[in-house]
Amino acid sequence: MLCVQGEEAGGHRGSFTNADAEAMPLERLLSQVRKVSRLPLIAGGAVATAADVSRVLSAGATAAAAGTAFLLCPESGTGATHRAALTDPHFTRTAVTRAFTGRPARGLVNRFMTEYSGRAPAAYPQIHHLTAPLRRAAAAGGDAQTLHLWAGTSWRRAREAPAAEVTAGLAAI
Repeated sequence: MLCVQGEEAGGHRGSFTNADAEAMPLERLLSQVRKVSRLPLIAGGAVATAADVSRVLSAGATAAAAGTAFLLCPESGTGATHRAALTDPHFTRTAVTRAFTGRPARGLVNRFMTEYSGRAPAAYPQIHHLTAPLRRAAAAGGDAQTLHLWAGTSWRRAREAPAAEVTAGLAAI
C-alpha cells in the first residue's frame, strides 16, 4: 500500500525532508499517483465525514485516513488549549508553517504563525527544540496565540464524540 497526503491534511507533512515540496489537493494527487502506480492507496487530507470518505474512494483510493476528525474525541489526547481553539470562532483558517518546528505543518492560523512563518527556516529539529519551552508555556497558560494548533482544513467538521462514534460516522457510506 501507499499512503498519500493531500495539502489539506493537518500536522506535519508526510515527507522525509525539510524542503518545500509541491503540495496538491488530495483528489488531484490521487489522479497523479494513479498514472504511475496500481498499488492500493490510503488517502488522507480533509477526511472528516462519510461523504469525504466516499469522495476519496471515488477518486481512486482504496481506503481513507482521517486525523483532524478525531481531535475533539475524548480519547485523542488533544490539550485543553488546542481543543478550545478548534471550536473558537476567532480561528478562521489553517495554513502551513515552519514556525513551530522547522518542518512544514498545517495548523490553525494564530499570532505566532502569522508573525514568524515568513522567517522560519527549514531547520528541524533545531526550531522544534528552540520553540518547545514557548509551546509548553502556551499550553499550560491557555495561550492559543502562541501554541501550535495542528489541524487540517476539515477542522470545523470535527466533533466532540467518542472515537468509535466518529469512526462509525466515517464508515456510514
